[in-house]
Amino acid sequence: MKNMFRMALLAVLFAVQIVSAQDNTVIDSLYIHEVEERKDPPKVLHAEPLFIDLIRDLGARKGEKEWNVGLGLADNNTYDQYTALVEYEWAPIDRLGLEVELPFSFHYPMEGAANVPGNRLNSLKLAGQYSFFVNEKISTSMAIGYIHEFELSDFSHYGKGRLFTGNVYNPFFIAAKRWGQNFHTLLYTGPQFFHHFEGNSMHTVWQINSNVHYMIPGTRNFVGIEFNKEVTKHDFEMTIRPQMRVGIADNLLIGIVTGVPIKRENERFSSFLRLIYEPGH
Repeated sequence: MKNMFRMALLAVLFAVQIVSAQDNTVIDSLYIHEVEERKDPPKVLHAEPLFIDLIRDLGARKGEKEWNVGLGLADNNTYDQYTALVEYEWAPIDRLGLEVELPFSFHYPMEGAANVPGNRLNSLKLAGQYSFFVNEKISTSMAIGYIHEFELSDFSHYGKGRLFTGNVYNPFFIAAKRWGQNFHTLLYTGPQFFHHFEGNSMHTVWQINSNVHYMIPGTRNFVGIEFNKEVTKHDFEMTIRPQMRVGIADNLLIGIVTGVPIKRENERFSSFLRLIYEPGH
């Protein structure tokens, strides 16, 4: 894992070295102009977080689309968790983004560990996001959205009982602002209502995710940090996630994230890799 992050850091430094030989101010202006000043509906360039990603770009334009493949590893006290996801997002009309995601998790117990979760396709996740405010003059965008998850049972329980184990209802709000040409901030927040079919129980988790990113001059590469916070009636948890995104080709990017929890009750360090493909970009 250390080698992966070293390679990513070298890639970012290489990108910075190439760009430093050019007039960065002019390049930044041209790239922002390419995104924002076309004849299409208004759109502001924002850096999108890599772990809690958006359904589609804020101010999405009709016809935009993107494939994501993610791989993650989390070190827990009694087991290692490997995660994977495949998602497709697109904009059928201006400012509206839709997404379908399949997230998987696989668990490998430590020696002598008990009560380890089973391997499973976590859920079928469907989502929509609408940008209701896009202002190029103040470089600010806002959106509302909704994610619905149909939670699924472990692979070992298939054919032995109920396939769907519950629902997750997740409305959310996003506000983002670019400061100058390179600094980006974003807030993503909303409640998650977990409805478990067994016992017909409900519980609520509030997500408050704040982000700061610096986009490398003249590129789509960035470095930044996510503060992923979860608040329940009796607990508060936060994971700090430094991250970077590097462009491999015009329509292909790779994002690398590491997670550091402020409390190590269950999960310890984690890492996450996201491959982003934009067909027709």
